[in-house]
Amino acid sequence: MRNCLLLLIALVPALAFAHVNSPDVYYDGQAGPYHLLVTVRPPAVVPGIAEILIRSAANEVDKIELLPLKMVGTPGKLSPTPDAAERSGSDPQLFTGKLWIMQRGSWKVQVKVAGKQGAAEMEVPVPAVSTHSAKMNAPLGALLAFLGVALLAGMVGIVGAASRDAKLDPGADASPSQRKRALVLMAGATLVLIGVVVMANKWWTVDASANERLNYKVPQMEVSLATGNVLRMQLDNPNSLEKTIDPAILDRLNRAGIKIPDALRLDDLIPDHGHILHLFLVRMPDMQSFWHLHPDQTGVAQFADNLPTLPAGHYQLYADIVHNTGFPETQVATLDLPAITSSALTGDDSGGPDFKAANAVAQLSDGYRMVWVQDQPEGARRKSEATFKAIDPIWFRFRVEDKDGKPAQLEDYMGMSGHAAFISTDGKVFAHVHPAGSVSMAAVALAESGESQPAGMAAMHHAPPTSEVSFPYGFPRAGDYRIFVQVKRAGHVETGVFSARVEP
Repeated sequence: MRNCLLLLIALVPALAFAHVNSPDVYYDGQAGPYHLLVTVRPPAVVPGIAEILIRSAANEVDKIELLPLKMVGTPGKLSPTPDAAERSGSDPQLFTGKLWIMQRGSWKVQVKVAGKQGAAEMEVPVPAVSTHSAKMNAPLGALLAFLGVALLAGMVGIVGAASRDAKLDPGADASPSQRKRALVLMAGATLVLIGVVVMANKWWTVDASANERLNYKVPQMEVSLATGNVLRMQLDNPNSLEKTIDPAILDRLNRAGIKIPDALRLDDLIPDHGHILHLFLVRMPDMQSFWHLHPDQTGVAQFADNLPTLPAGHYQLYADIVHNTGFPETQVATLDLPAITSSALTGDDSGGPDFKAANAVAQLSDGYRMVWVQDQPEGARRKSEATFKAIDPIWFRFRVEDKDGKPAQLEDYMGMSGHAAFISTDGKVFAHVHPAGSVSMAAVALAESGESQPAGMAAMHHAPPTSEVSFPYGFPRAGDYRIFVQVKRAGHVETGVFSARVEP
């Protein structure tokens, strides 16, 4: 029973996973005086190796060391020896490294930098979960099976030789009784070894099944439209303790008075840049009706919001939340909505019913426009759809200007200069990205403080809003995407929409 409990404790921390089908972590931050773009590609199966790419904005970094730490608590302070990142031979501003992540849970990568301006460090939050169980390929399985059979045959042969030939004088032949005794012992050894193989296979099957139950599942929340155009949401928790541990084992532990803390709950949500939940609605498949709302919490895992005036259609919903461990989670749903006539948007809510995707210049209100300046010379205008490579980390840059091309003055929007939602046209990829990256600000604050509760908004290196906003991100897979960029100007939230094509 004690060993079973220890195994369960090791397996329980299966935590939330950020975004939808966009697992890589992008962080644009400051390690002291050094401006870095950090990309962390977590392992799909834990234990596994996380790949890390770090690009310095200037060629002033001499050395980078990487250290995996638990997000909070004493384990995060017991530091192993850091691993040195390797500088690229073709690009002196690019460093790469790998780190073993041995347990599911809340982690951060500590980046230690040494360069022309001295030593500094920064922390990047990383979720570590298994999204699937790795399968052995057929050729390797066949090879291991052959070697296993050969090993067992050799063991049986050793038993026979030991009982038949070991006591004979050199050159002497075994007697019939010795041969018979050897055959009996070899048969017994064969039965014992077959029993060992059967029991080991049973143990492995049970262990693999238990491990597969811990694979992270994307939560499918329940949504409905109530009287008065009120959208009601009931969050889902398919990764709770009751659903990830065998019920019979959990019942035995409960009857024995052994309580295991649930690694993922829905009563521990904390605000991320001012709101408990960020809800995105996008009408499919045209993606022209897009809304960013902030429902009120009405109970544990329950939220409600008065919908604004919006057109009828089939909507894809993405609800961003953050647990007090610092882990973000996105819950998804679909809902067919009738045309709704309601009150105007208030507070931080934003959106519109008829956005047209642009290639380079998105028209805003009052003659203003948003210009995508990604990889373009100053003043240039892209005339065709942008094409990118999957998983390449990129700084996406956008500028807001008036009809004469003069820069507009942007305002603070929920603690930062802008927000962006990267959504594939099939709705299967979603990422809510900030100027600091794809991490939540609550997670950044927690990683920096090392406390069990974030003290507040994480400090960001970004200067006060000007006319430009940038977002570090990399498309996770090939396909067509829409980029919804939201900024605040003259007290009003503006949304620019752009299209992008991603190649493998």
